[in-house]
Amino acid sequence: MSEHNDKTTAALNSTEYILSGNPYRTIIRLAWPAIMSMMSHTLLTITDAAWVGRLGATPMAAVISSMFVIWMIWSLAEVITSGAVALVSRKLGAKDTAAAGHIADHTFRFSIWFSLVFTVVGVAFSPWAFEVMGSAPDVRDIGIVYLRVFFCSGPLLIGGQLFNALYRASGDTKTPFLVNIFSNALNLVLNPLLIFGVGPFPELGPAGSALATVLSYGFAFAAYFVAFRRRPLPFDFSRHYFVKPDWDIVRRTVKVGLPLSTSGIIFAVVYLFINRVTASFGTEAVAALGVGNRIESINFLIAFGFSMAVATLVGQNLGAKNARRAEALAFKTVWLISGFCGVTSVLFFIFALPVAKFFNADPAVWPYCVSYLQILALSQVLMGWEIVFEGAFAGAGDTLPPMIVSIVGSVARIPLAYALALWLGWGVAGIWWTITLTTIVKAIVLLIWFRLGRWKSKEV
Repeated sequence: MSEHNDKTTAALNSTEYILSGNPYRTIIRLAWPAIMSMMSHTLLTITDAAWVGRLGATPMAAVISSMFVIWMIWSLAEVITSGAVALVSRKLGAKDTAAAGHIADHTFRFSIWFSLVFTVVGVAFSPWAFEVMGSAPDVRDIGIVYLRVFFCSGPLLIGGQLFNALYRASGDTKTPFLVNIFSNALNLVLNPLLIFGVGPFPELGPAGSALATVLSYGFAFAAYFVAFRRRPLPFDFSRHYFVKPDWDIVRRTVKVGLPLSTSGIIFAVVYLFINRVTASFGTEAVAALGVGNRIESINFLIAFGFSMAVATLVGQNLGAKNARRAEALAFKTVWLISGFCGVTSVLFFIFALPVAKFFNADPAVWPYCVSYLQILALSQVLMGWEIVFEGAFAGAGDTLPPMIVSIVGSVARIPLAYALALWLGWGVAGIWWTITLTTIVKAIVLLIWFRLGRWKSKEV
């Protein structure tokens, strides 16, 4: 026990830079593993799209349509992970490791029950999602199988994401980085083997891609248990499975995480309708929406890496009663993501056609991809702002502002997409403009709201 206490104390002391280090060095030191982890995930999604794209427009449309439902899954996980980061980081900033461990332990117990229910419901309601999207019968049939295979990863996905969140809240982004790198590498290897049936592996088509993802989540879940022995968290964490959780801890965790989770779910539901509008222009347009989303994920996931870092920075510094440093770190993170997204926006605009050709062999898809990438390039910097500010609010435990902005901005996309694409006759470009314009407005509103500073006095 003494050796364990020494390790956890050392882990806590090793992250003291979060509270007192050079601002830019602090951001980069905490953010780069998260960014690299997100980049590895981006590589995975891009290569996944490239492999499935070799099967044609219909399998691509099925998998891409499924991705909007998978966004809901990740959003549901935020009920637990966002709340855990806010509560645990605040306690660690205040040096209360006992309370941090208590929160982690009972949040883990709740996550197990939550994930089992979610898996059963997801498998049962997969066909409904494709009815909402108005998918063609051949797209729907492939997509239902893909989703049902993916939903089987529920406990592995949510459990792994909680472990990821606990390490991040502790200021350790290197451990999640290493776990993600190896699990994504496994996914990359398994994708073509299971899609095309190489060697002894069965030829499963798009469902093979989903199975590869399930297996990689299982690897990540197991890897965290190994990591606990080598890179311990700075608090005791028993990781009991089927024990009744402390419902007060669950309530506080959900109270913080639910607004972000709700906004993420609404965002995904809105994309079901966006997908429906896009489908009215043909399967090629839906495939282009998917390819564009995958390419845009380069910026989205890098921004999310910065967002995860800033959530920990804000949470721990508020716990240490240093709101001024928390605010300064948030704005410096915004400048860093602006530079990155600015460069990639230029690349999106210039190289739109070569990218379209690389990701889909159907020439009918290319014009739609090109217009998507060039129009979305105009909003990428602001998208980075939006995601970073969401992370800053989440770290403070003040998740209501980003929820309001996200829900209003996302829901507005439905009538705006119909108006521009169908009623005003802009075609598919009207859908792309809808996404760009609403992204810009959401980022500006979040900037103003964050400037008001009410998040500094938020109690969690």
